[in-house]
Amino acid sequence: MAADSTGYFVFPNFNPVALHLGPIDIRWYALSYIAGILLGWWYCLRLIKLPPQRIKREQFDDLVTWIVVGIIVGGRLGQVLLWDPKYYFANPLEIVQVWKGGMAFHGGLIGVILAMYLYGRSQKLGFFTIADVVACGTPIGLCLGRIANFVNGELWGRVTDVPWAMIFPNPAAGGLPRHPSQLYEAALEGLALFLVMHIAARSQRVREATGTLSGIFLIGYGLARSFSEFFREPEVNLGANAVTTWGQILCIPMILFGLYLVLRGRRMAVPS
Repeated sequence: MAADSTGYFVFPNFNPVALHLGPIDIRWYALSYIAGILLGWWYCLRLIKLPPQRIKREQFDDLVTWIVVGIIVGGRLGQVLLWDPKYYFANPLEIVQVWKGGMAFHGGLIGVILAMYLYGRSQKLGFFTIADVVACGTPIGLCLGRIANFVNGELWGRVTDVPWAMIFPNPAAGGLPRHPSQLYEAALEGLALFLVMHIAARSQRVREATGTLSGIFLIGYGLARSFSEFFREPEVNLGANAVTTWGQILCIPMILFGLYLVLRGRRMAVPS
């Protein structure tokens, strides 16, 4: 990664297409989702073997299909409705072109919540029995997704003069040095949150307090995303006098509900 005459790093301008299979282009963005789902699936299968063992292997395998649908449909609709409705309503064919990128986490979360609820009801499994396991594997996908955002040269950060600032080639970035905020988010929402969830999930007491792991995830993601928003160029203009971003606003209910779940879990925890 070379620096230009100004001393700032220049974005490597990766090819967003990883493979050409005849007329089909396989993009890094799509591969990140596939890898995130497969690795998250593998990790969650390890968790369900730990006591109290409330989910069977075949049940979780079937659940993954429901979750994939929830991620794609919810994530895309979230991007359309929460972040850029004017653009997508003016270009409706773009809505289904998910391979080009553009998946909103908050929309994907709603889609996955609905998928878990419907599947859990069909299997007579408690919602948080499922959600606690899925929450532990989710940061893997978040990390890979943010790396894919970086490879795509999208969702760049605010203008800055830090030594590691980067100039992105997209004309919309203005040719100005910016925070590589995608990598900050990969580290915080992905790696750091995964480690927090992994450590929490090692405690049987935490696992038995249904809803606690889900709460830790909601708090952790909400805080990580809110912090990252200070370095990320806002996608929605809330006005020059706004003290928060749209991303931070969307995280507030997540953090509050997460706190409720953790406090509720502490009351449920079996004394050691």
